[in-house]
Order: sequence, then structure tokens, then C-alpha cells
Amino acid sequence: MPRTVVADESTPLSKSPFVKKQSAPTKPSDGKHRFPGPGSLDRALSLVRYLRAECPWDSKQTPESLIPHLLEETHEVVDAIREGNVNALERELGDLLLNLAFQIVIAEEAGQLDADSVYGCLETKMIARHPQLFGNGEYQEWETLKATERMADEGVLHGLAKGLDPLTKAYRIQERVAAIGFDWPDHEGAHDKVTEELEEVAEAVQLGSSQSVLEEVGDLLFAVVNLARLTDTHPTTA
Repeated sequence: MPRTVVADESTPLSKSPFVKKQSAPTKPSDGKHRFPGPGSLDRALSLVRYLRAECPWDSKQTPESLIPHLLEETHEVVDAIREGNVNALERELGDLLLNLAFQIVIAEEAGQLDADSVYGCLETKMIARHPQLFGNGEYQEWETLKATERMADEGVLHGLAKGLDPLTKAYRIQERVAAIGFDWPDHEGAHDKVTEELEEVAEAVQLGSSQSVLEEVGDLLFAVVNLARLTDTHPTTA
């Protein structure tokens, strides 16, 4: 599939010649306010282009100003999933789709990327990580494949999202180092480590050192997250 944009640090994205020029947004004339497009994502993008052209609030938004809304809508999607509320999930996924469409359209306006280039990245990544489905490769663990990609770049922790909550960050670090062979053989080793760290927390509390307590509690939390991972439990849902 042809890629719409391929840019690197040496090519200013705002000057990329690969991004498709979009036609001026127009208001739907069908009386039902249904925006044009061959698929739902295309219609969402058409809707946002129109909002950006006609609404003062929408037109002044930036990728950074929309971050709080993106985070809030993501949390609301998670809440709907956990509650098992299908009606709420439908609404919240729509809100999340709107936020994703905003990010694409704003970057599109700047000549940085478009929906085709975003999908191109997704497709390329999924093909590379499923060699057993696309080609003659054998099945490999997801994290092992990703670790190979990272080691070719800047290291096993390269690209770890800065905005992750502490428990998820610890979980992802452990997944990544496990993919290169640094791991307990089973959950028993992780369980013993939790016991060890708990004893060290008790010792630090008895010594009355706030700094030591802080450090040991951190070690304990990290060990508990590792135990959760090795027992197929995510710490944020425990």
C-alpha cells in the first residue's frame, strides 16, 4: 500500500510533499447533516474539517490544547467498558473518535500527516509483528518482536510513554526487560521478592528514615507489579 507521508528529522513536516491536499469542507446538503465519506473515519474527518472551518472554538484548538479532552475521553471509554454499559461505550467511543479525528485534521492542515499515513504506519507495524500471518515467518511473542525493533533503535526502554501512570509504567518496563530474557522463570520467584521487599519496608520504618521508607516502598510496589504480571493480572485492574 503506498504511503502518503514519509518524513524524518531532516525533513520539516510542514513542507512534506507527500500529504494529500484536502478539498474545502462543506456543510452536508442532504438535510440529515451526514458528512460525506466512504467510511465512518472519513465522515468523522469531514465533520472535523467543517467544524475547524466554521466554529471559532474548534478552529483555534491545537494538538496540545486537546490533550486534556483526549485523556478524559479515554478514561470515560475505560469506565464504560468496566461498567459493561454498551450504550455509554458507544457514546464514549464516538467522543474518542472525534478527538482522534481532530488530531489527524490539525496535523493534516499543517502538512504533517493524514489518515492514510497514519493507517500506513499501523499496517506496516502489524504486518511486521505478525510474521506467521503475513509471509513464511513463525509465531513470535509480541514483546519479543517489539524488543527486537527497539534494540535496533535506542534500547529496550526506548519509546516508553512519559504519561503512563506509575503502575502501568512499571508493568511495561517489566514486559520489555522480560522480552530480552531478564525475568523470573515463574511467579514463585516474584512472590519471594515481594516478601523480601516487604521485610525491607518494615526495617526502614523501624529506622525512622523517610527517604529509606520511600525507596523501599517503591521497590515493594515494583515487586508487586511484577508478581501481578507473572500471574496474568494487570495491576491497574486488580
